[in-house]
Amino acid sequence: MENDEIIEEVKETKKKKKGHGKLTTIIILVLILIAAFFVYMRYIATAGFIVKEYNVTSEKLPEGFNGFKIAHLSDIHYASMGKEKLDKVVQEVNVMKPDIIVFTGDLYDRFSNLTDDMKNKIISSLSKLEATYGKYAVSGNHDYEHDGYKEIIESCGFTYLSNESKLIYSNDDTPIEIVGYPSILKDKPDYNIELTDNYKIALIHEGDAFDNIENKGFNLVLAGHSHGGQVRFPIIGAVKFMLPEYSKKYYEEYYKVNDSEIYVSFGLGESEYYLRALNKPSFNFYRLYNK
Repeated sequence: MENDEIIEEVKETKKKKKGHGKLTTIIILVLILIAAFFVYMRYIATAGFIVKEYNVTSEKLPEGFNGFKIAHLSDIHYASMGKEKLDKVVQEVNVMKPDIIVFTGDLYDRFSNLTDDMKNKIISSLSKLEATYGKYAVSGNHDYEHDGYKEIIESCGFTYLSNESKLIYSNDDTPIEIVGYPSILKDKPDYNIELTDNYKIALIHEGDAFDNIENKGFNLVLAGHSHGGQVRFPIIGAVKFMLPEYSKKYYEEYYKVNDSEIYVSFGLGESEYYLRALNKPSFNFYRLYNK
C-alpha cells in the first residue's frame, strides 16, 4: 500500500513539473514575440519609405492644370530619419517631376538639439528638390520649438505661407490658388483672409483645423500631423492614444466633406515614439484632373 502511495506521489510530482515546464515555455515564447514585435516596430517598420499616389478629379480645375502633379511631404522630424534617408526621398520626388512640392510642417521636433550642422544638412538635402512651379511650406507645431524655421525652409527654396495665399499659373489664363495656414496648436491662424473663387488648395498641419475652413470653398486640403497613429493594427486601424491633439477627427488618409477632399500624410519621420507598425513612412503624390 505504501509503495502504491509513493508511486502516485511520484506521478503527481512529474505532472506538476511538466505543467510548470509548459508554462515556462509559453512565457518565454510570449516574451520573445513581444521583443520581436518591438524590434519590428523600431527598426523594420521605420526603415525606408513608400509613395502613396492618388488621382484627384474636380470639374472646377482649369483645363490648363489637367494632369498637374503635386508632391506632398510632411512630418520629416529630421532627427528620426537623418540625411541619408532624406536624400533618398528627395531623389524619389525629383524622379516623379512634380509641378509643385508642398510641405505641411514638422521639419524637426522638440526633442532634438537643432545644431548648425543639422540645419546645414537639412538645407543641403531639401534645396535639391525640384518643382516646375515652386515649393510651398507651412509650419507644424514642432517647428516652433526652435528658432529659425522660416529662414531654414526659405533657404531650401520654399515659399513660406503663414495666413497667405498665392496664385499659380500653368498652361491657362485661369490660375489655381494655394493657401497656407500656420499650426493651430502653436500659432493663431487667420481663417478670415480673403480668398478667390478659383480652384483652391489649403495647406494645414493639423487635420482637425479643417473644421475652421470647412465653409471656405477649398477643393483640396492637404494636412499631416497625425502620422496615422504611427502604430496601426488590422481592423482597428490607428492606435488612438498615440494620435496627437488636433488629429482626433481627421487622421486617416482620406476624407470627403461636402466639396472638399482632405488628404492626410502619415509622414516620413517619427515623433514622440520612434515606432511604427503597419504604417510605413511615406509621402503623398497627387495627379489633378478635371472631369
